[in-house]
Amino acid sequence: MSQPSDIEIARSVVPAPIQSVAEKIGVPIDAVLPFGRDKAKVSLDWAVERAAAPKGKLILVTAMTPTPAGEGKTTTTVGLGDGLQRIGKDALICLREPSLGPCFGQKGGAAGGGYAQVIPMESINLHFTGDMHAISAAHNLLSAMVDNHIYWGNELDLDARRIAWRRVVDMNDRALRQINVSLGGVANGFPREAGYDITVASEVMAIMCLSKDLEDMRSRFARIVIGESRSRKGITAADIKADGAMTVLMKEALAPNLVQTLEGTPALVHGGPFANIAHGCNSVVATRAALGLADYVVTEAGFGADLGAEKFMDIKCRSSGLAPDAAVLVATARALKFHGGVARANLNEENVPAVERGLANLGRHLENIQKYGVPTVVAVNKFSADTKAELEAIERFCIDRGQPFALCTHWAEGGQGAELLAKLVAEAADTGKVSFKPLYPNEMPLEEKIETVAHEIYRADGVNFSALASTKLKALQEQGFGDLPVCMAKTQYSFSADPELKGAPQGYEIPVREVRLSAGAGFVVAICGDIMTMPGLPKSPAAEVIGLNERGETVGLF
Repeated sequence: MSQPSDIEIARSVVPAPIQSVAEKIGVPIDAVLPFGRDKAKVSLDWAVERAAAPKGKLILVTAMTPTPAGEGKTTTTVGLGDGLQRIGKDALICLREPSLGPCFGQKGGAAGGGYAQVIPMESINLHFTGDMHAISAAHNLLSAMVDNHIYWGNELDLDARRIAWRRVVDMNDRALRQINVSLGGVANGFPREAGYDITVASEVMAIMCLSKDLEDMRSRFARIVIGESRSRKGITAADIKADGAMTVLMKEALAPNLVQTLEGTPALVHGGPFANIAHGCNSVVATRAALGLADYVVTEAGFGADLGAEKFMDIKCRSSGLAPDAAVLVATARALKFHGGVARANLNEENVPAVERGLANLGRHLENIQKYGVPTVVAVNKFSADTKAELEAIERFCIDRGQPFALCTHWAEGGQGAELLAKLVAEAADTGKVSFKPLYPNEMPLEEKIETVAHEIYRADGVNFSALASTKLKALQEQGFGDLPVCMAKTQYSFSADPELKGAPQGYEIPVREVRLSAGAGFVVAICGDIMTMPGLPKSPAAEVIGLNERGETVGLF
């Protein structure tokens, strides 16, 4: 008999009414805004109130450098939350919302997997509570108002050649990366070059995820720099008079979304910036509210620790005042083989020497997390093709380094398969041995911040700045943005900017081709190598197998 798919497993569980899930964590009925019977918004005012009195320990789940298939970081986050509940701990999960782009592109879904999922899986992966659409609408409202301002006389003397604000859509559509707008004659405005990013790379998304309340969000919207005048003065969303309307569109979206796991563990799923092109963490509102509701809060940061974890520590924690009490680093035998030189098609074949070679990648990520002063547990996410000899090689590596680790089977067994991990993580969080500190100080110049991340986290020999990037960094420094952190946009498949450099590469430079200011979000984006802020679809996208069956049920959403 074949193994049931993720969606079949999700449908096999009857979720508890969302009001009872809310009651479990102390959310009063009048603060629950249901979207049907199995998901809800938590009142923003109530969430902000709870955020003011944090009591919980914050646990960050990150991972070694992934393979294109993913290694189960979200699945491990869910399994750990369920495991903590099983060992008697009061736990809550905080996740990001999936983007439609990868759901219909390469991944096919992002709500966990197997018996470690958040539900309702279909809704979470598709339109959910409409947050993504609100973000797209608020972002594109500002885009429309920028071109409208130019059309009606351009009082601010905006230089059409220096408009940095693009448009967004929550879909992988490479044809929109670079476009011309306002074509077709005088009535349509002044033609200029523009482009689209994916919604999860929008500064509006980043602002939602870093804002502490509505007023903070509005003030951040006001600070968005959309371009420059012909005299090179920065023009903001406040200058365009768009910040108020943007806030109206985002008012409901800022409230956290409440769902549950297959085992009934409460989960706040809110915000979803990509970690390879944005900062990769769920919302501060959800995280801080969760810390006021539970003793242990498990959250995740996208892709490998060189991306999501670095940005969690250096952007989200710096902005919000949060600090992790412990970290979990997810590793798999197949990812280790991949970084040990095995082709993706052969990852199900035993290859202990490749596992051993790939352990250099795991070791580097562990060293990097230690630089932030956070105690770490390795979670070895077991796949069915893993062999005893391969798992023993990972075990020896951890034992030799005195590194706590747990073999996890939550995909197949749910929370029961993560009980050992839960015990080790609770112990690490409860020791109080964390001595968290960001990688670099605020006052360090922007160029040096980029070089610090490249050297300390990626182990690059240096950074190769394009002339365009160097000029922009110098201008931002002179304009007073030098105290902002940097958000590195690069491939998730390597420490380097080259996805083909596997393992723990050395002897290379990080190429920074472009720099973008996100003044409202509060960081500067350094775009490295060939990374695109609008992804494309693969040759055979997941959308090809997604559809409805004869009963009207979604199929193909993994």
